[in-house]
Amino acid sequence: MNHYEFNLDKNKANYVPLTPLSFLERAKDIYPNYEAIVYEDRKYTWSNVFKRASKFASALEKIGVRKGDTVSFLAFNTPEIFEAHYSVPMTGAVLNTINIRLDANTISYILNHSDAKVLVVDRQLHLEVKKALSKLDKEIIIIDIHDKFADQSKLEKIGDLEYENFLNTGDDNYNWKMPEDEWQAISLSYTSGTTGNPKGVVYHHRGSYLMSTGSAVAWNMPNRLNFLTIVPMFHCNGWCYPWTVPMLNGRTICLRNINVKKIFELIDKHNITHFGGAPIVLNMITGAPESDRKKLKHKVHVLTAGAPPPSIIFKKMKELGFEVMHVYGLTETYGHVTQCAWNDDWNNLDEEKQNEIKARQGVRYPNLEGATIMDPETMKEVPKDGKTIGEIMLRGNVVMKGYFKDKEATDKAMAGGWFHSGDLAVIHPDGYVKIQDRSKDIIISGGENISSIEIENTLSKHPSVSIAAVVAKPDEKWGEVPCAFIEMVKDKTTSEKELIDFCKETLAGFKVPKQVVFCELPKTSTGKIQKFELRKNFK
Repeated sequence: MNHYEFNLDKNKANYVPLTPLSFLERAKDIYPNYEAIVYEDRKYTWSNVFKRASKFASALEKIGVRKGDTVSFLAFNTPEIFEAHYSVPMTGAVLNTINIRLDANTISYILNHSDAKVLVVDRQLHLEVKKALSKLDKEIIIIDIHDKFADQSKLEKIGDLEYENFLNTGDDNYNWKMPEDEWQAISLSYTSGTTGNPKGVVYHHRGSYLMSTGSAVAWNMPNRLNFLTIVPMFHCNGWCYPWTVPMLNGRTICLRNINVKKIFELIDKHNITHFGGAPIVLNMITGAPESDRKKLKHKVHVLTAGAPPPSIIFKKMKELGFEVMHVYGLTETYGHVTQCAWNDDWNNLDEEKQNEIKARQGVRYPNLEGATIMDPETMKEVPKDGKTIGEIMLRGNVVMKGYFKDKEATDKAMAGGWFHSGDLAVIHPDGYVKIQDRSKDIIISGGENISSIEIENTLSKHPSVSIAAVVAKPDEKWGEVPCAFIEMVKDKTTSEKELIDFCKETLAGFKVPKQVVFCELPKTSTGKIQKFELRKNFK
């Protein structure tokens, strides 16, 4: 008999399912009058945020939202989407945050595929959203956000319900639902894969809780920090920081649109201590004219992830007073799960070598159980020689539940007991990982994932295009941009401008190729296009 198991059972006193919802309740109980969210002249305490989220949850329940339903949000970084990270799961429903830069076809696909019951949307997005709604094969409840700080000339009412009015139909004393099982879904995020249709990534309460706590440890985040929302809260739930910051009684400063001058102003005005951003944001900051800059009064901590940043960016940011840590992750892993954790021995290296190390994807977060490089065929680890290429494999509680309605893709992604990232990398003798390429041919431009196949499919619809191949082209501003290589139909002509304009008709702006090259495409004996040969044009 194992005495450690006998009569020692889970009960309500010793076991409570993990959920990040508990962070807001604790902040409300302990720090009710502390500032929690600041957006222009709107300021909310933790007591305010809890009350608003509870009332919105109550209002959702009154219109029929129940456990397992999907509530979609298309919103900028404003208080409404922060509140949604609590209000929606308070009902037992699942929060689906959608990329505001997507085109109508993709938005429509997501709303259909996710079985969205409600869509909360900022009025500035009315053009694409109204097109998307016209393509839906079902009825959906629309609640729109009327933001007085948006450009009013670009706003148009979308639904019959408005966010603030709808919120006020909820009850103050709403009894919100804690999950009975921490494996219960909390959010659904869509990510581009190797096909045009995005896949739905499902997070659970346990993973969201552990990502929140792990991030605080990995980044040495203190209590009472001031966090600037540059990372969109629609992207991996804002890297889960809408759940992390309340745990630390931090203050969230909302930034609706990326504007470098505004970033410096907010850092100065609100004593910003932390923010995350894609390498393009760092490029914008370091390239800002003197007239837009404000001298930092203290060190500002920055996380960067997305397309691997050039090492020079770390030098430039340090000169301005920013301390940058490079992290890596995917939508499937709740955001970042590896970090370039600094080793004091490296302080003795010259600056160029230090910056080269900082550009690595690094080692696993404390909340991740495994990160290594394997041969995906043999599932054996590659040598730690900094040369042998394999695939980044991840394992732990911050790996998604799976792909929504796609068991085949889920099983494939987790074959062999590891999550297959699709990213090709080497591992150095010290265990630090460095990405070399992406096996999926995903292009990461300004922090956005772009499917090369989606662009190729669009180009192939043009009558003059015989074959299209799209690869990532290095770009100083965006990190990477799509470049299209075209083999034309014999005796049919077209131009670079014509093809770019053709793509603009159906693709979101950031997916449109920035360059078109006409050539005979390199192929294998079986006719497969050799994309690695095309990439050599940029080396």
